[in-house]
Formats: sequence, C-alpha cells, structure tokens
Amino acid sequence: MTEYDVITLGETMLRLTPPGFRRIEQATGFDIEVGGSESNTAIGLARLGLRVAWLSRLTDNPLGRLIASTIARHGVDTAHVVWTRADRVGLYFLEEGKAPRGSRVVYDRAHSAMSRMTAAKLPAELFQAHGARLLHLTGITPALSGDAAATAQRALELGRAAGWTISFDLNYRGQLWSPAAAQAGCDAFALAADLLFAPLDDIRLLYALEPDASAEAALAALAARYPQTTVVLTMGDQGVIGCAPGGTAQRQPAFLAEPVGRIGGGDAFVAGFLYGYLTAQTTEERLQRSLQWGAAVAALKYSIPGDAPLVDRSEVEALLAQGTGKMALQR
Repeated sequence: MTEYDVITLGETMLRLTPPGFRRIEQATGFDIEVGGSESNTAIGLARLGLRVAWLSRLTDNPLGRLIASTIARHGVDTAHVVWTRADRVGLYFLEEGKAPRGSRVVYDRAHSAMSRMTAAKLPAELFQAHGARLLHLTGITPALSGDAAATAQRALELGRAAGWTISFDLNYRGQLWSPAAAQAGCDAFALAADLLFAPLDDIRLLYALEPDASAEAALAALAARYPQTTVVLTMGDQGVIGCAPGGTAQRQPAFLAEPVGRIGGGDAFVAGFLYGYLTAQTTEERLQRSLQWGAAVAALKYSIPGDAPLVDRSEVEALLAQGTGKMALQR
C-alpha cells in the first residue's frame, strides 16, 4: 500500500471572471475561482476516491491560503506545499464570450511563487517506492521559468527512481512559450512518460504535422518518437483516441455535453483516465476503460462552472451506464 495513489506538481492561480459575459474593461466586479491544471486533475481524482497529494509553492497570505484551502476541501492533501512570505500568487482573467466573440484568457502570473520553486524544496522523503503509484506532470510547469523547469525535471527523476508510473500532459500554452520551445522543453518529459496526453491540434502544431493530419497519423508520429508511452489524443466533440506501445489505436466517442464551463475539460479528462487506469482489473481492459472514464468525466465537467471537475464517482458511473446518448432527467 502506497501513501498516495497520485502526486501532482504545478502552479494554481486565482481566476477572475467578469460576470454576465462582460469584457474586462466593463467589469465592476469579478467572480473568483481557483484553478490550475495539476490541481484540477488532483481534485477530480480525489473526488473519484483516490488518495492524492498536490505539490506547489504558495505565498503565505490570504490569496495563497484561499488556493490551498479550496484544493484541500475536495480531499487533496496539501500538506507538502512550500510556503513563502515572498513573491506572489499568480492570477488569470477569463473574459467569456459568445460567437462571434470568443472567450480569452489574460495572464498576470510573472514572478509567482511557483515560478521560483527550486528542486531542493521537493519533499525528497516522499519520493520513495511507498510514496505513490503515479506522478502527474504537465508542460505548463517547465514553461513558467528555469527554476520551475528544473523542479519538474527533478520530480520526474525522483519519481522514475522510485518506480512510479509517470503521466505527462503536454498542455501547451501559447502565451507562455512558442511551439518550438514547447516541443523542446517537453521532450525529456515525454521521453520518460508512461502516459502522454495532448489535444490533436497541439500535436499538429508542435510537431510540424500537416494541419489536417489524421489522428492515426499523429499517433504514429508520437509512437515513433516516444515508443515507450501510451499516447492519448483528445479531439473535442470527436472524442478521444489512444494507443498503447505496440498496440492498436482505440477510439472513444465524446459524451453529449452542453458546455457551461469549458476551462478544465482537459484536466477532467486526465483525471477520469487516470482513475480508470489505476483501477483497471486487467491490462487488456485498461486502455478502453480509461478512455471511457476520461470522456465521461470531461463531459460532466463541461456542465459545471469554474475550473475543477466537481463530480462524484456515482455520476460518472451513471453516465457510463447510459452511454453517449441524451442525458435522462434525474428524479
């Protein structure tokens, strides 16, 4: 028995959104949410019933404590967070729009506490065989700063040495780095990962594939470059596709969803996938089960405002039992 099923590492910010689809320049107030890719996934996993810890660095002020307490409230262990009186909490602003005006994100995260976390601050005593089953990282952390990249790299090395499964979500953010820098910065993580997640469109961009390259072609390109990993590509309303090393591609249709909160959908998918992966009874069923759980959790997240997948396992099981058709009224 390990202390945790999953450990994640990354930055979580406060999200400020003008209500009523207002533009930021019209705002007289903001709705506040807590959001970060790794902590979103951690929350989803904890709510599904797994034991999860989130590692990060936060400023010890009311904003930092709001972030930590919100994540902990959903069952994620935040005891290993590094606290500092210096630096700041990262912010991002979400301006929600409807067609033809799309939504947009404005970051205010430079010099954040997490961007200045060093590898020496990782809880090395936790990175033992009994510490966890899986380490989940994303491409956002190495994009934050040299210190953050070195910290994520050291966590990867420690997790590997401890014998943990490594999960890596490419999670490309065009406002943080260029496609070429992202591909180079994420390469070492993808080369070490057992599980690799990315949207199909991002793979086409970062790996210079044709803009209309098929999902199968993208899978083949990644399998050639990273032959040790199970590759999973998300395709929006076209569902997901995945392939284990040496295996055949498997597809999972998307569940019908009326989007209310799109942000965090990819993190929710990863949470569902990892839950399916870690609870599978046999290797033969693992990939398809994981794709199904991922698609179901993502669909449920789309119906929920905010960043985190505030779902329960029974809801996911009900959706899986129903299939990808229309949702029934619950009475």
